[in-house]
Amino acid sequence: MRGDCHIHMILDGVYYRAAIDAQKERPDEALVRGRLAAYRAAGVDFLRDGGDAWGVGAFAAKLAPEYGLDYRTPLFPIHRRGRYGGFIGRGFDTPEEYRKLVYAARDGGADFIKIMISGLMDFGCFGRITSAPLEAAEIREMIRVAHGEGMAVMAHANGADCVKAALEAGVDSVEHGAYLDGAAVRMLAQSGAVWVPTMVTIANLIGDGRYPDAVLCPLLELQTENVRACAHMGGKIAVGSDAGAYRVLHVQGARDERALLLRVLGAEGEGILEAGEAEVRRRFRRR
Repeated sequence: MRGDCHIHMILDGVYYRAAIDAQKERPDEALVRGRLAAYRAAGVDFLRDGGDAWGVGAFAAKLAPEYGLDYRTPLFPIHRRGRYGGFIGRGFDTPEEYRKLVYAARDGGADFIKIMISGLMDFGCFGRITSAPLEAAEIREMIRVAHGEGMAVMAHANGADCVKAALEAGVDSVEHGAYLDGAAVRMLAQSGAVWVPTMVTIANLIGDGRYPDAVLCPLLELQTENVRACAHMGGKIAVGSDAGAYRVLHVQGARDERALLLRVLGAEGEGILEAGEAEVRRRFRRR
């Protein structure tokens, strides 16, 4: 198995606003086809998109079978208005609005639900996340509602407490998962959820000059230690590059992420990553 379990077809790895502006009126068919062809030529046969509010990932999913690709999509990520995710997803203010978004994804043909429950890593300040996470009770309810509709849940989540709340609710995958403490790592390993640690989103910034290496290097070291610990405890880990994020190019991002993880995981790495991807393929499909 050679897949990328976290991509954003709408983004280009250079500048997210320009990439979105180029396709938000309508998907660029030539661009999407070119990326799909490049993935297939590289030996990739599975892609899991993080979704977007303009239907580019959904469009790619319709074309993907022509390229022999198994392409899964949530259609769009769901975020609480005023918190992280507004640049790419669809927002809600009330529980009823959230439920309506879940129903819209389900009825529109989504393979799973993606929720945004924390901010990003602040690459300018070690230990800081760009916005506060949602409350634990709200996270649990969001996952409960999605599971009640028969949908697996992919959660953008950083910070130990945020990830713990998602795991307590039975989240199916944790994306990024920065700044986990030992208890969160143990809980993740024991939960059966898949961790997609997107290490390349940190590693590819080192030496770029945009953010201080004094922040990036310890952040990557912490992520490395936690991934190794999670694997040692039997946790499920999968390759997901977050392709389209800054300096994470489509196709190359998956190569970079796999290489990083194999260095971290050592001799057992191939088997661990194969098992993690198999679990993503199993869970993140329409029931």
